[in-house]
Amino acid sequence: MVAGTAVILSFSFTLPPPSAAAVAVTNADNLLRRRLSFSAGKSASISTAPLNSFFRRSSKFPVFNAAHSPNQGSFDGNSNGMVLTSTSALDVAKGFFNFLVANLLPIALVAGVVLGITNPGLGCLGYRYSLSKYMTSWLFFMSGLKLQDGDIKDVLEAWPAFLFGLVSILLLCPLFAKLILKVPLVPPEFVTGLAIFGCMPTTLNGGVALTQLVGGNTALALALTVSSVLLSILTVPLWITKYVADGFGLTIPSWPLFQSLLLTLIVPLILGKVLRNSAPGIATSIDQNEKLISITTSIILGLFPWMQVSQSRSLLLKVKPEVFVCAIALGILVHLIFLGFNAILVRSLSALPWAEKSVFGKKGNSRALMLVCSQRSLLIATTVVEQLGGVLGESGLLVLPCVAADVNQIIVDSLLVNFWLQKDEPSGIVEKP
Repeated sequence: MVAGTAVILSFSFTLPPPSAAAVAVTNADNLLRRRLSFSAGKSASISTAPLNSFFRRSSKFPVFNAAHSPNQGSFDGNSNGMVLTSTSALDVAKGFFNFLVANLLPIALVAGVVLGITNPGLGCLGYRYSLSKYMTSWLFFMSGLKLQDGDIKDVLEAWPAFLFGLVSILLLCPLFAKLILKVPLVPPEFVTGLAIFGCMPTTLNGGVALTQLVGGNTALALALTVSSVLLSILTVPLWITKYVADGFGLTIPSWPLFQSLLLTLIVPLILGKVLRNSAPGIATSIDQNEKLISITTSIILGLFPWMQVSQSRSLLLKVKPEVFVCAIALGILVHLIFLGFNAILVRSLSALPWAEKSVFGKKGNSRALMLVCSQRSLLIATTVVEQLGGVLGESGLLVLPCVAADVNQIIVDSLLVNFWLQKDEPSGIVEKP
């Protein structure tokens, strides 16, 4: 061979037998078998086993396996060559697919935001025809299909956690609205919008869906979502007038909001449960395709920020980037405070000697409480802002930080869910509630 010629390991072929000089060097010191030895005017001698080990440790590219094949000819007709075979590209594709499935929710959310900014046309169309409301109804319908009779028993057994969740969502977390209003930010509508967002009940879609993905107490998450949303018809006007619009004399009509929530949440949930009980075949199919349903749920959740960002894009471009970044950072901070606040309360309750340790100490219950109690509802916040009629500022500027906060809370919580899933992965067990 020509001196200095490089050997490209891309196909299955046989190397020519090593030269006498290379063999002498190899016999003198076995450690040199781990290196490529080049001798002027001689061919290259390669020890492929250590090379394979190196690739396996430090690279995700296909690994080239070396095997001695004395009966197979080499390039120059000699035998006793060494055959190099590459691993199938199918393994690489499978690894990439597994990574995609494991991180589908944050990927879908980020993709929705990017798509809403770069190409808002379809997102605005979906927003115009209230696609988000239909998707929320579909998620609750699917929750009803997955709701087993034993899940209702889980809620009854976890009644202390249920009561704590209602208190946290409706009474404790809205107290932070007063602190949010003290942040000096221009335009002031950004701070006011975040304060309104903090007074809302839990989100209609993200909390339940994320609880399902992490294997938490989905029935508890459903019960908290439905109950807090319905009770918020009484609490939201109270907190808005007391903390956000003190002195404005605002009145927020509750009956239209109640009707909308009843049709969006309760009716689909009941229909799904009735269909499950009346058609055992459907129930079996739903239980057997849980992974596919989780993937579908992640994709649907990614459509929410897509439509929200698409609708708000024109207004977003009018705001100074540094101001909007500050509003985003404030929204993330508020959500992290909610997460930490609820985590501390749940941990404290589980440590009390008289507390229901079996309830607050269960992983499924604690995770459901952290997720559901820390999120706020964009749909109800948007409805409330529309009812205000511009009294507290430009409606678009009030809603914009709520949209950003809603996207951020789902992304942050999806990362938290991924962390929990990876933490559970070594044991291969996701604790059931």
